[in-house]
Amino acid sequence: MKFKYVLPVLSLLFAPSAMTQTWQDTLEAARGQTVYWHAWGGDPRTNSYIDWVDAQMQARFGVTVAHVPLTDTAEAVTRVLSERAAGQDTGGAVDLIWINGPNFLAMKDQGLLYGPFVARLPNARFVDLAPDAPASVDFTVPVEGLEAPWRLAKFVFIHDSARVPNPPQTMADLLDWARDNPGRFTHPDPSNFMGASFLKQALISLVDDPAALQRPVEEADYAALTAPLWAWYDALRSVMWRSGETLPENESLQARLLNDGEIDITMSFDPSYAAAAINLGLLPETARVFVPEGGTLGNISFVAIPYNTAHPEGAQVVANFLLSPEAQAHMQNIHNLGAFSVLDPARLDAEAAAFFADLPQSPALPDLADLGPTLLEPHASWMTAIAEDWATRYAR
Repeated sequence: MKFKYVLPVLSLLFAPSAMTQTWQDTLEAARGQTVYWHAWGGDPRTNSYIDWVDAQMQARFGVTVAHVPLTDTAEAVTRVLSERAAGQDTGGAVDLIWINGPNFLAMKDQGLLYGPFVARLPNARFVDLAPDAPASVDFTVPVEGLEAPWRLAKFVFIHDSARVPNPPQTMADLLDWARDNPGRFTHPDPSNFMGASFLKQALISLVDDPAALQRPVEEADYAALTAPLWAWYDALRSVMWRSGETLPENESLQARLLNDGEIDITMSFDPSYAAAAINLGLLPETARVFVPEGGTLGNISFVAIPYNTAHPEGAQVVANFLLSPEAQAHMQNIHNLGAFSVLDPARLDAEAAAFFADLPQSPALPDLADLGPTLLEPHASWMTAIAEDWATRYAR
């Protein structure tokens, strides 16, 4: 296989005047702006949270947040690339992107990001921004202030405990369980982030040397490292729901299959998803989270600002509000979104910590200790390579 690699563009583009403003100047300039936030639109809970952010931003700062729903983050990146090709280096249509590792790497390499801006956000004081902290690295790529964290993510499986009281504890066990229960397991299409994440979780669990995945795929023996994955997957595919010929488009559709009793296991990058989905009637009361022995992949979700944003001040004010203790606690509430906060508890004063007091609990909400170790994400290039390889092997 051949994988594309784009040579880095060393100079980052941004509007110097906006970067030298005081924060009060930024707030005043942001008033009246509409921030077009391009974010995945496949999760109703996240969509509702973005609506809440919009309401708060309008009431507090006079800033409107317009959610532009995406099916794939690459759609927003393609829009920015098209604008640069047309010479539109200001007044771009994209102000803020909920971005993932591969697309952050692509935008950073090609000089498509505004900033660095994170250090100037007042609420960044609540986040650990040390060079080796999770909020400073995205899929092994240094963030360098070019994207702001907003929610924690950790890969988990969810099972219906009424039908599967003892879920598989390793990826090898998952294959054995699927053989014993044909047609009761599937995963989202790997063209979707969740489907590709499932393959990455399997790869890192099956590979002999996980450290090799920290290097770009171009520097590794791709065929040798992925051979155990594809051998395992070939066996799994034959006993999957609809023999693996049809896959749910995303995790929301897969959760519906579990809720409808067609399958027994689903997956999420949100440990609180089961608890929140039960409250919404999207999963059965008996849904519970489990993680394999040895832990699962984890990372932080970020928002980035394109270099040619039309509203740099508004975008920064939104990014700052997302880091506020009030917004983070509202997000962590399982009756709202339920995503775990990115704030460092040790950095919260009494006023900030009070927002997190007495958050609702649920039998389906795991403790952090139940989630096991957090495994390092492979270099961003691996996600692209594996998804392309899967499509070559299995897509019809």
